[in-house]
Amino acid sequence: MSLADTARSMGKAIRTLGVVAALTLGTQAFAAAPVAPVAAAAPVVAAPDSAAPAADAAAATVDKGYYVPMKPTPGKGQPVDKGWTFQDQYSDTGEQALWMHDYLLMPVIVVISLLVLGLLFVVMAKFNKRANPVASKTSHNTLIEVVWTLVPVLILVVIAVPSIRLLANQYEPAPKGAVTVKVTGYQWYWGYTYPDNGGFEVISNMLSDADALKAGEPSQLAVDNRMVVPAGEPIRIQTIGSDVIHAFAVPSLWFKLDAVPGRINEKVLIIKEPGLYYGQCSELCGARHGYMPIAVEALPRDKFEAWVKTQPGGTVGPAAETAAAPAAPAPAADAAPAAPAA
Repeated sequence: MSLADTARSMGKAIRTLGVVAALTLGTQAFAAAPVAPVAAAAPVVAAPDSAAPAADAAAATVDKGYYVPMKPTPGKGQPVDKGWTFQDQYSDTGEQALWMHDYLLMPVIVVISLLVLGLLFVVMAKFNKRANPVASKTSHNTLIEVVWTLVPVLILVVIAVPSIRLLANQYEPAPKGAVTVKVTGYQWYWGYTYPDNGGFEVISNMLSDADALKAGEPSQLAVDNRMVVPAGEPIRIQTIGSDVIHAFAVPSLWFKLDAVPGRINEKVLIIKEPGLYYGQCSELCGARHGYMPIAVEALPRDKFEAWVKTQPGGTVGPAAETAAAPAAPAPAADAAPAAPAA
């Protein structure tokens, strides 16, 4: 064997030993290194055509039997066929306002209208040219002047006292512990945010007529996601507009509040009993203003909490308060390392 062949053989042997040594050292280093915690597996995103079954399965696993979307009751919380008066009311404010309309305003309006109509007929019959060819002239009449001054004043006082009381009751501040729902008006849908329950937002759009009929709900009032609140408890409703002025209105609760961009309006609502109550945007807000329905679902407290838990990030009880409150900074003594003992 020549000297060159011997040198090449030695070079190959050295390279082989180097590779073996590198592999051995690398294996030992990998075994000695700390193992990083395994991250949670990312959720599998379903294909568009299988999204609905996946959503149904997820809802079924999250206490589906405990919270079940409420079905509407015919004639309750919605318009009725051939209706000619206000809807039945399911809030204290609505009951007071409906009583005032039916038993105070309407009787006063009817009596005054009939009185004026009767006086017109009397004047036409008694003071026409044939019955009274020579017209009389009266400069003043003290009795008539006193009557037509005092009677309207008394009528206005009778109307004003309960009216002012009713207006004042509608704008009383929310009590401590009231559930807060922030209602945001968009073109052309609604958003409901629950700051007391984790800060999640529910986006609500109108269902098509076919989907509403399939769900057994009234056409052009049914929505895909409702505003869910507890029944029998004060609810602090805050409204704001995202783009233009909207109005959040539910007739059967006698509730209406403008949603103005850049300004938060607030009123308290107490729904007396569980049910499904429909409304609509009541401020002209653009091309699809007529397609912004509202569906308010009032549930018992336990069912409301069950619904909250089905929402992403939804929390109830002390956990909700902790999630809503910002984290306090750590005390300086805890943040700094303890000094070594002398």
